[in-house]
Amino acid sequence: MLSRFMSGSIRNLEREYSCTVRLLDDTEYTCTIQRDAKGQYLFDLICHHLNLLEKDYFGIRYVDPDKQRHWLEFSKSIAKQMKSQPPFTMCLRVKFYPPEPASLKEEITRYLVFLQIKRDLYHGRLLCKTSDAAMLAAHILQAEIGNYDPGKHPEGYSSKFQFFPKHSEKLERRISDIHKTELIGQTPETSERNFLQKAQMLETYGVDPHPCKDVSGNPAFLAFTPFGFVVLQGNKRVHFLKWNEVTKLKFEGKTFHVYANQKEDKKIILTYFAPTPEACKHLWKCGVENQAFYKLEKSSQVRTVSSGNLFFKGSRFRYRAGLVPSRSCPSITHGPRLSSVPRTRRRAVHISIMEGLESLRDSAHSTPVRSVSHGECFMPRSRSQATDASERTAVISDEAYSPSDSVLPTPVAEHSMELAVSRQINGAPCSIEEEKESEAGTPRGDGGDFGADGRSAQEGAGGDTALSEVEQVNKFLLSVLRLLLVTIGLLFVLLLLLIILTESDLDIAFLRDIRQTPEFEQFHYEYFCPLRRWFACKLRWVGGLLINK
Repeated sequence: MLSRFMSGSIRNLEREYSCTVRLLDDTEYTCTIQRDAKGQYLFDLICHHLNLLEKDYFGIRYVDPDKQRHWLEFSKSIAKQMKSQPPFTMCLRVKFYPPEPASLKEEITRYLVFLQIKRDLYHGRLLCKTSDAAMLAAHILQAEIGNYDPGKHPEGYSSKFQFFPKHSEKLERRISDIHKTELIGQTPETSERNFLQKAQMLETYGVDPHPCKDVSGNPAFLAFTPFGFVVLQGNKRVHFLKWNEVTKLKFEGKTFHVYANQKEDKKIILTYFAPTPEACKHLWKCGVENQAFYKLEKSSQVRTVSSGNLFFKGSRFRYRAGLVPSRSCPSITHGPRLSSVPRTRRRAVHISIMEGLESLRDSAHSTPVRSVSHGECFMPRSRSQATDASERTAVISDEAYSPSDSVLPTPVAEHSMELAVSRQINGAPCSIEEEKESEAGTPRGDGGDFGADGRSAQEGAGGDTALSEVEQVNKFLLSVLRLLLVTIGLLFVLLLLLIILTESDLDIAFLRDIRQTPEFEQFHYEYFCPLRRWFACKLRWVGGLLINK
């Protein structure tokens, strides 16, 4: 706490700060910003540097000293959001994934999204079946090195590229076969477009995983995609709620709630537990912003969205929302790197940034709402319900979903030793240094018991139930204590105000009555007058020191 206070004092003395933003192609953009510069100013500088017109999909991410990730808020001062000392280090990332990335108008936008999805694939966020993974990697290979040439590409050439967290020889052979036979003649831009079309069809497209636990203590990953809210456990997507079904997102401490209305007037609440209150707040912010971006169809007045109530601490913030219209796919060529993208472009379709969101209200329902956990709310009772359940649950991969810890939005514990050894055997580093640097030191984790081995930190649901009851009691006691402290503070302020008024020269009837009481005269001569003389003496002493200097 002392170091943070000192760093804040140092920042207050500086008028300009150095800021470095790491771009998606691993280059860096460095600039100097004023002390009161807002996030929008820095974002506009980066977009101008990249000639980026379709800005809405992107954001700037940073990591605080507690290893918690945040998205830079454009309406607030940069210096006030950063809790570390300058120079500041951040990174440009895709914040809202386009529903149809291959149909984006601007070539630079498509290329940046391509780089982001390529990064997601490398770090395990975009997890898919082996056949899909081989096709995606082959498209990357074609975009990077072009057509297969026996003279330039010896046996095993694909093993020099790291497409995934871990490789196998069988997968590498499959990638090479596709590259040699199926992709001959494709230009880099065609391969990148086909890559985007393939990626958007995957269950984990657009997933930025938030590690949590369900009500039974089982680890899960929560994410917000262009199509809705998803929950991943093991190698399955166990929950999927479309954005028009989600009615409210709420958090209290470490607890995150999702309220939804489904078919046949079915109302559910999904409850999960984040590692820390800060992680839960970040999860809630991401959810509200994603729902605003993908759900709204027209601009609305900016509103402040809040979570919490009178006694339990919540959060209030204002945010942007964007409109994602359907797009046609024009024929535009672009080079393989950011530096080679031409400055002159075709006229872009303007994607309006809407200035707000209609507040998500929790309307009164006559049907009781029940809280559900994994697998409970999607039990099929008829053929139509079975079809609906199959759409909401799906197998995403042959392996369990376990993205690299260094790129999760929130701190988590390290993976098990078995996973670490398997990554070393297959040539992938356990700690991916490239992403660590580009994400400004996001940790491999010190977040307690959120491991990736599928085991619960507490044995059985009974312990979790007891723990939740204790947490509720603690929350109630904290709310009572908070109310008591606020009341005492108000009484103290009122007492000081009364003393000031009675000692002033105001000639009011009720003040004259107070001044004539024996108690006031005793307080005035025994306490107030000596205290006033002491303050006057100290002021004269300080004034003398200033004059002598």
